[in-house]
Amino acid sequence: MRFAVVQHDIVWEDRAANFARLAPQVASAAGAGAEFVLLSETFSTGFTMTPGIGEPEGGPSARFLQEQAAAHGVWVGGSCPEVAPDGDLPYNSFVLAGPDGTVHRYRKLHPFTHAGEHERFRAGEKPVTVEIGGLRVTPFVCYDLRFADVFWSAALDTDVYLVTANWPAARRLHWQTLLQARAIENQAYVVGCNRVGTAGDGTEHTGDSRIVSPMGELLATAAGVETVLLADVDPAEVTTTRERLQFLADRR
Repeated sequence: MRFAVVQHDIVWEDRAANFARLAPQVASAAGAGAEFVLLSETFSTGFTMTPGIGEPEGGPSARFLQEQAAAHGVWVGGSCPEVAPDGDLPYNSFVLAGPDGTVHRYRKLHPFTHAGEHERFRAGEKPVTVEIGGLRVTPFVCYDLRFADVFWSAALDTDVYLVTANWPAARRLHWQTLLQARAIENQAYVVGCNRVGTAGDGTEHTGDSRIVSPMGELLATAAGVETVLLADVDPAEVTTTRERLQFLADRR
């Protein structure tokens, strides 16, 4: 399966503007043969914690993903602030939309307390793995990347980890290193999408999006500019790597 990472800037708290900017980028990715298109964390609003920024599940951001998936016959994913029916605070919700109307949700497990996210967002409960075109796909969101144990817990059922982010330029080395580490230690692909540009709160982002092989090789990477990264992902490569180097069985 061909994966596309849309490394993009975000208009602060302006969903309509972001939808207008992203639609042609998704179309470009699909036109290049992508079957899965990954957008950034909070792709429609930026990483804002303004009270009331949440939208209902199935709100405008999720509908945008569904519309793009249906229009181009691809899977599309990214995160947005969604308020579940049983609560007031939103989740940082990773929405996976399929071309047939299928929708899956993963809720970010680890709110970023360093920035006060835990005061504005609810924490999710567990990882989610979805089978897409013969690939077992497990999504995570930004700060989750720092917690190896949740990646380990899903490893045996995962071929591809997705990590969508608004990771700041000040810690770009951490982002780059941890993406490769998660691929190497779990012998799985890691597809990381990070935004570029300056957020409304002044935070700078350099992107450094990348697609990493089960051996930790960089299959595609870019920094600093809006662009689309492409790479082919093969579940047989995960199986071969794990059979050749049987490290996962030695975990204690």
